[in-house]
Amino acid sequence: MLENYFPILLFLIIGLLVGVAPLCLGWGVGKVLGTIKPDTEKLLPYECGFDAFEDARMQFDVRYYLVAILFILFDLEVAFLVPWALVLKDIGSFGFFSMMIFLTILVVGFVYEWMKGALEWE
Repeated sequence: MLENYFPILLFLIIGLLVGVAPLCLGWGVGKVLGTIKPDTEKLLPYECGFDAFEDARMQFDVRYYLVAILFILFDLEVAFLVPWALVLKDIGSFGFFSMMIFLTILVVGFVYEWMKGALEWE
């Protein structure tokens, strides 16, 4: 009876070893190599190349957010186009014209943004 559960026990043991072994290995390598002192250049700020000199809550230009929102908006269109293209033969002309209406609305919005100058960067 208990021999029926042996494969499950073996699976759990191997799963735990695969999960815990990299953690232990990383901890051990970190302890061994952690005794070596890094260069002073490695301890300097690295994100922008110089020390921070202003408050972390400084204001950003709103155009960064606008560009991000526009990218997400037009990038999500692919999420609709790919499945539509895969089943186009099955959905027929109704699906085709529905997508053409969707794309027309999308193009009108894109032209509106273009004319308003939302895509221009000064």
